[in-house]
Amino acid sequence: MHGYSGDKQAYLTRLRRIEGQIRGLQRMVEEDAYCIDVLTQVSAATRALQAVALGLLEDHIGHCVTGAIEAGGPEAQEKVKEASAAIARLVRS
Repeated sequence: MHGYSGDKQAYLTRLRRIEGQIRGLQRMVEEDAYCIDVLTQVSAATRALQAVALGLLEDHIGHCVTGAIEAGGPEAQEKVKEASAAIARLVRS
């Protein structure tokens, strides 16, 4: 079971909303909307995706990493490294 399983529907709803934002961005470009307006919407979509990513990361740490640490062994260290790598990817983006 994944850490986000309990919130799966909420994540899917948020991702569908973001998908709608992206379609709106495509329409704006097709209709030659003002550059700043497009950039504003890109920023909003980016923030929405970041919020999903942070939620998934929190769920992963709270469920997967915590479970591995409680179980001990080499998997615990691997899950911590995996979480650190995910954080590094989010910080770079």
